[in-house]
Amino acid sequence: MSDGGGGGGGGPNWQGLFKWSVAHSDGTRPARDLSEEDRRWFVEAMQAQTVDVIKRMKEITLVMQTPEQVLESRGVTAGDIEDMLDELQEHVESIDMANDLHSIGGLLPLLNYLKNSHANIRAKAADVVTTIVQNNPRSQQLVMEANGLEYLLSNFTSDPDVTVRTKALGAISSLIRHNKPGITAFRLANGYAALKDALSSDNVRFQRKALNLIHYLLHENGSDCKVVNELGFPRIMMHLVASDDSEVREAALRGLLELVQDKEDGTGSRLAEDDEKLKQLLQERINGISLMSPDDLGAAREERQLVDSIWNACYNEPSSLRKKGLLVLPGEDAPPPPPDVASRHFEPPLRAWAAADANKGSDAQKSKPPLLLGPGPTPDAAPREENADAQRNP
Repeated sequence: MSDGGGGGGGGPNWQGLFKWSVAHSDGTRPARDLSEEDRRWFVEAMQAQTVDVIKRMKEITLVMQTPEQVLESRGVTAGDIEDMLDELQEHVESIDMANDLHSIGGLLPLLNYLKNSHANIRAKAADVVTTIVQNNPRSQQLVMEANGLEYLLSNFTSDPDVTVRTKALGAISSLIRHNKPGITAFRLANGYAALKDALSSDNVRFQRKALNLIHYLLHENGSDCKVVNELGFPRIMMHLVASDDSEVREAALRGLLELVQDKEDGTGSRLAEDDEKLKQLLQERINGISLMSPDDLGAAREERQLVDSIWNACYNEPSSLRKKGLLVLPGEDAPPPPPDVASRHFEPPLRAWAAADANKGSDAQKSKPPLLLGPGPTPDAAPREENADAQRNP
């Protein structure tokens, strides 16, 4: 059975494997024990299409531990490192693999890549950290203990490349989400001041990520509304409500809604009473919404609802969107479609699945892995490793 048809060039014998599988599972013949030849052929065919993920992660770890100048002397480029980090990110989509990265010594070298001399590598390393810590309390703890938040905050606040700053902010958002020690550390590190600076950027992706994190923090910690108000966030948010980017507008409106609904320290009442600009701004948005085409109105559903909610919270009356019939369009009272499993802000698909059962390992593996990075340093023959215990906008 070793030479069946299908897929030349030394590739997998898919046709032979398919025929073999059907012949042994179609129920047309009684069950029988496999011959040693059949068993060996099947095992070899399957092993040819699987990757020992732990082994690959150990190889990647060895490369990450190698000094940059040594890699460069061996012809390894920054692009090669980025490709390697892309592969690592795919492996750590599984919560188990994410936690195993620390066990095999790969977490610290990855965090050190946040300080790499190449901006693209710093950005990609933050992407990998984001994937590792999403919905993963164990890896969140490990990254915190390794001073990962400190590295990310440094990139977020002071990196000269805005993409690196944006990616670092995304990683921070995932690291401190549902992580009270992380939120506390973020506050103590003057994180809100850094978020205010991000809102003043001209980069809409940076603004969106900052606004999304602000909304989350305010929603989880109502007492932070006072801090945000004292730092002057409301005026910046009001300015962003006029943004040309619809997602920035909606995110700014969500933040303002959290502030106007705050009852503990009177932030909402001060916004309504002391700032006539807010009312003027909301009216301008109502006028803009009124001029939208039917397609644009449909796309602006959340913005319409947010404007009306803020108006109602501030002035104890519905906005004129209701009178104009623009708050709820025909057909919008129908049941909503099923929720998107892959959150657009925080969860890649596999991680969302894995979070449902943190103790269940992923058996998703890649076929024909790309070559690692050429002539890197050759370690001593490593023993076969078994899987250790343990876990994107636009």
